[in-house]
Amino acid sequence: MGKDIKKILITGGAGFIGSNVARNLLQNGYEVSILDNFLPQIHGDKNELSEDLKGRVKLIYGDVADPEVLYAALQDQHAVIHYAAETGTGQSMYNIAHYTNINIQATANLCEYIINEKHAIQTVVVASSRSIYGEGKYNSKAFGNVYPNGRTYQDIKESFDVSCPISGNFDLELMATDEDSAIHPSSFYGITKQVQEQMVILACRLKGINGFALRYQNVYGPGQSLKNPYTGILSIFSRLALQNEEINIFEDGLESRDFVYIDDVVKATIKCLDQNITGQYILNVGSGVPVSVIEVAEEIVDFLKSSSVIKISGAFREGDIRHNYADLKLAKQIINFQPDWSFKKGLHQFLAWVLEQKDIPSNTSDYKRSLGELKEKGLLNV
Repeated sequence: MGKDIKKILITGGAGFIGSNVARNLLQNGYEVSILDNFLPQIHGDKNELSEDLKGRVKLIYGDVADPEVLYAALQDQHAVIHYAAETGTGQSMYNIAHYTNINIQATANLCEYIINEKHAIQTVVVASSRSIYGEGKYNSKAFGNVYPNGRTYQDIKESFDVSCPISGNFDLELMATDEDSAIHPSSFYGITKQVQEQMVILACRLKGINGFALRYQNVYGPGQSLKNPYTGILSIFSRLALQNEEINIFEDGLESRDFVYIDDVVKATIKCLDQNITGQYILNVGSGVPVSVIEVAEEIVDFLKSSSVIKISGAFREGDIRHNYADLKLAKQIINFQPDWSFKKGLHQFLAWVLEQKDIPSNTSDYKRSLGELKEKGLLNV
């Protein structure tokens, strides 16, 4: 399909996933451009690329939501990897217009360029999210596969577990969530990611170019932000453990997530640039294994030899799901993706990196402030 891909633009490329993808692309001979506005919530006071990327990529300071900046950055590119977005489920529940503008309007600008402008783009990869599913897939003996509704505070007064949307019973078996599962996000962030992926896939289909929406699970690893108090429980728990502060676990600690190591995410993303794969695809990218939140906290405290007390508080945050882990069969079929990293192996790599960092905030007041914001908005019930 078309000419070889040589020039690649990564929007939000100075971030955790984008910078790791950029390194891999450079190692494989691609020309990389990065468009990023260095949002302080993610980058802190750092407004430049990591040392190993400086001078090796073309850096464009700017906001992806600015059409003029975006269009200029897209000139002469053969592929686009679209990461620029606001992240975080909790914050999206009250900063709705902001999330919509950054995640949806900016993607609309990208799609307008693809549809209306003359360009050399052959492949677009957009970072979607497991959050678009809301609750994962379950099996009911009576009704087969079911997709429970998002829980409210009133629901969890009866049980933290999800109930069958047909019978109301709790006798459900958790299943791996595949790409054909119901889409019913329980957060505004999830809604924006759903719209992002649909827009990109449609634009690519209309123009006959390759398009991939990758539904990343919970991505972690060395290099992720330790300064964003709104997202990333591994970072948050690690900071609390380093300070020997109490680790407050919501619900009963048995809620689970699919944690996927950064190297596996990079591998899956790069595979989408293979010119032998043509068409438009929506694919899960995860480890395919659920891990409970209590297991995460215990492993972090143990590795860091922390004296933190793990408190299971029973608190509940609106928009949080109970369980979701990825079915990876389609990703294996389409891009030959299989994860290499177990959670424990990846977590130990991440924590070893954490111990080497010199600029971790000296206290966790920002995290406490973020919880206060949720309480103030009525979105955190304790």
